[in-house]
Amino acid sequence: MRSGIDSNPRLWAALGIVLLSLLWGYTWVIAKQALDFAPPLTLTLIRVFGGAMALFLALKLLGQPMRPPAPRSVLLISLCQVSGFMLLQTFSLKFGAAGKTAVLVYTMPIWTLLLAWPILGERVRGAQWLAVAAMLCGLLLIIEPWQLDAGWISNACGIGAAICWAAGTVLVKRLRSCSRVNLLALTAWTNLIGSIPVALIVGAVDEPPVNWAPQFVLIILVLVCISTAFCWWLWTTVLDRVPAWEASLLVLGTPVIAIASSRIILNEAFSRYEIIGILLIGGGLVLLSFISWLMEKKREKRREQHRSSLSKVS
Repeated sequence: MRSGIDSNPRLWAALGIVLLSLLWGYTWVIAKQALDFAPPLTLTLIRVFGGAMALFLALKLLGQPMRPPAPRSVLLISLCQVSGFMLLQTFSLKFGAAGKTAVLVYTMPIWTLLLAWPILGERVRGAQWLAVAAMLCGLLLIIEPWQLDAGWISNACGIGAAICWAAGTVLVKRLRSCSRVNLLALTAWTNLIGSIPVALIVGAVDEPPVNWAPQFVLIILVLVCISTAFCWWLWTTVLDRVPAWEASLLVLGTPVIAIASSRIILNEAFSRYEIIGILLIGGGLVLLSFISWLMEKKREKRREQHRSSLSKVS
């Protein structure tokens, strides 16, 4: 007999999303602390390559296929969603606050909307423009272009990371529209391939040595085993149980946890403009999720009407 959680995929997914929000939200604080022990390029390489190894181990333990899907697509996804995203995210953390960086990176949905238009032919429509406008206004207030001397490197890297993540997301969506892909295997291979450019850069740049203190080793184990391997397994499991729009509600919880934990643990404070900007971006994310919910309901209604008409004909 199946348990209540196993027999109710939406309940299981809701619990999974809450857990993911907590773990991935707190990851920003841990990654910021890791930069006290390792330089940004080396830390990025350790996280990406270590994450790949942890994911391949997870695939082996779960008995899932490890064959690389669509090599050309995987290469493009690796460069965007791993190499570019992780490098820019780490440098944004290096020069800026963890909570603020998380908010900048989680503007990813607006860049996904804008990139999906030319690449996937998915037009931005109606109220989606309102959400985009709110998030762009919030972004403007957070980066405070009238004070370019105040953390402009962190702001630029954070936005760049969001755009790279969005480009990778659109490429993954295009790949999945053509063929069925194991997301866990895809993530393992993109991490492995994406670590190669990072390793080449690390080899070409003279960085300070890593301080392999016990605290840093513990941080790396958490980042690799929990934040990467376990959370990506949980994420793919959630995606298998609920529609993508519903799983994307994770986007709302993660930056909130990042902001709260960075304020409590790292004593990070936000300016008046940043607070207003965060609220505008949060409002835009809520609106995008609501629009996605409405669109999914309309699609379900059309599918139900289609099935009903087919049953009447038969």
